[in-house]
Amino acid sequence: MRTTNLILSVLALCMISLTYGQRRKNNAPEPEPVPIAHSPKLVVGIVVDQMRYDYLTRFWNQYGEGGFKRLVNEGFNCKNNHFNYAPTSTGPGHTSIYTGTTPAVHGIIGNDWFDKELGKDVYCAGDDSYASVGTTSNLGQMSPHRMLTTTITDQLRLHTQMRGKVIGVALKDRGAILPAGHTANAAYWFEGGETGNWITSSYYMDELPQWVADFNASDKVETYKKPWTTLKPIETYVESGLDANNYEGLQKGETSNAFPHDLPAIWDQNGQFDLIRRSPYGNSITADFALAALEGEDLGADTITDFLAISFSSTDYVGHFFGVNSKEIEDTYIRLDQDLARILSTLDEKVGKGEYTVFLTADHAAIHVPSYLMDSKIPAGYLDMGGMREKFNTFLQYTYGTTDVVRDLSNYQLFLDHTILANLDIDLDDAQEAIAKELLSYEGIAQVYTGQQMWENQYTHGIPYILQNGYNQKRSGDVLLVPNVGYISYSRTGSTHGSPQIYDTHVPLLLYGKGIQQGSTVNRTEISDIAPTIATLLGIAFPNGTTGQPIGEVMKFD
Repeated sequence: MRTTNLILSVLALCMISLTYGQRRKNNAPEPEPVPIAHSPKLVVGIVVDQMRYDYLTRFWNQYGEGGFKRLVNEGFNCKNNHFNYAPTSTGPGHTSIYTGTTPAVHGIIGNDWFDKELGKDVYCAGDDSYASVGTTSNLGQMSPHRMLTTTITDQLRLHTQMRGKVIGVALKDRGAILPAGHTANAAYWFEGGETGNWITSSYYMDELPQWVADFNASDKVETYKKPWTTLKPIETYVESGLDANNYEGLQKGETSNAFPHDLPAIWDQNGQFDLIRRSPYGNSITADFALAALEGEDLGADTITDFLAISFSSTDYVGHFFGVNSKEIEDTYIRLDQDLARILSTLDEKVGKGEYTVFLTADHAAIHVPSYLMDSKIPAGYLDMGGMREKFNTFLQYTYGTTDVVRDLSNYQLFLDHTILANLDIDLDDAQEAIAKELLSYEGIAQVYTGQQMWENQYTHGIPYILQNGYNQKRSGDVLLVPNVGYISYSRTGSTHGSPQIYDTHVPLLLYGKGIQQGSTVNRTEISDIAPTIATLLGIAFPNGTTGQPIGEVMKFD
């Protein structure tokens, strides 16, 4: 009996405890659900053309608090971000950022390339099936039709049933068109020349919106027809080399490549408004127009996410002409920092702080001027393309009896004539290998790979990995050349890019705003990771050719 009573007492206590626990649980506040996505009112993608990562650190003390420093200090900095393919140039760069993949998949293998089917060179955004809008020239005959995959901007349009707006803006047509994608509401670029107008293509519309017409009719662009002097005292520009030197280009009408540059005095000799491109004022014009688009298109005005794709092109023009160690490039970045601060401040006001997301990256980096490196006792040089061509033609004539077996050389790729080789009863693989071995013996050439190697192997690291990611089986050539580190085919003044070397691949990646963690990483990230990261943040489908991976440490969902 005692045992039975004891068991009943224990059971009663358990029931009381269980009931009390259930009541406590029912009375406790429900945990808030963790969102599976963020929906900023606006995403702003910023591409700085030809920006090396070390421009962040090198000019850090020259920057104000509202531009680059705000993005770094309040956002997320991927310090070890790289392009994972070559050639590293503008068209492939912008495309890879927005498609989440590489030229092997998206098909934009260069700014220009030899089209094997058409038998001629083609431009990445050129399309004469469309008409210019806003100009009587042919500079508007453009579209994204050569891009084979969707972009993050396309996926946003599809996800929102075309209600989310997408606008692309850049001085360069390819810098506006390729990021905006196939389904964009509009892409606008700078005509330059006599007009200095912003134009577009009938691919997007039949006539310019009123806000664009008003911008073109204003004197906004004309205000930048002024001398280019340094924003700060030039003696404070200690992060760059001597002002007058032998490593910079000399503009027509100037007797010195040093500051100041009297743009009005050399206006007509240098293409009139085209001269603006080669100054920091081109970036300021781009910022002006991007902010006009923000207002004119009511971007970020409702809860449906919009996308503004901005590319700053003048950094590339200045870098090519004056070089990465010039005081001109330093001044250009100091002024760009102010333009970025102006954009962020306007976004705070118009869209709302915490209601938008920004990423900033580059389409490629650039090499130090090799002649400067040589004078500094650093191994570097220039490819003697004329001498190489003469020697190579002698080899072709001796080996095959004709030079016609080579159809074209572009982007460090040789395109062979498969028909002629077949008629000569020469196996394509054998020809590729023989030509590769010949070219490898030339001064300034470090490595050579064949198309057959790109087809047969799966490279996972190093230069061949980068080349393979840039190799499109239908569009790329038969033999791929890699110059020595520090060697380029270019003038002896100014900087360039395009190689698989680290000085061309290492670029910034900053993310800021809604859904972005504050912090940094030194883990390797790749340019194709940007689009899937933004897609994950928005909770939308990845671009359909995506090969990159979301950068998990960047995002917060709390």
